[in-house]
Parts: sequence; structure tokens; C-alpha cells
Amino acid sequence: MTLQAQLDAILARGRATRPAEWLATMDAALDELRRSGIVATSRKVGDPAPAFALPNGAGQLVRSADLLATGPLVVSFYRGGW
Repeated sequence: MTLQAQLDAILARGRATRPAEWLATMDAALDELRRSGIVATSRKVGDPAPAFALPNGAGQLVRSADLLATGPLVVSFYRGGW
């Protein structure tokens, strides 16, 4: 099974278990994002990221250039209010 097929199956299972009101809210938010044009201006897979400096979990400043000097860098973003 391809990755896309696996993702489609996960999406279908998730949509089947969510209340209609929740689905409507999520679909409206996705439509708003698509209409905003953000997809056209977003970075794509393989695009270089800008250099950055951010605090780590201990509050120490970490620079992307320093990390890249030791090898490839993977950055994950989590959205949430927790």
C-alpha cells in the first residue's frame, strides 16, 4: 500500500468518527486557508529554510547554522496551545 493510500485511509477513518459539526468547522477552516493563497507562498519539500536562532527546551539559544555544521537538519513544527 502506498503512503498516499495509507494517508487516505487514515483520513477516511477519522472523518467517519467525527461529529458533523466538527467536520464542518474543519472543512471551513481548510477552505479559508486555500482561498488565502497561503499554499502558493508556502515553502515546499526541499526548499531551503531561512537561518534561525531559537531557544531550546532549556532556554539556551540554538542556531540553525551551528546545527547544519554537524550534518543534515530536520525541523518539526507543532501547532497547539498546550
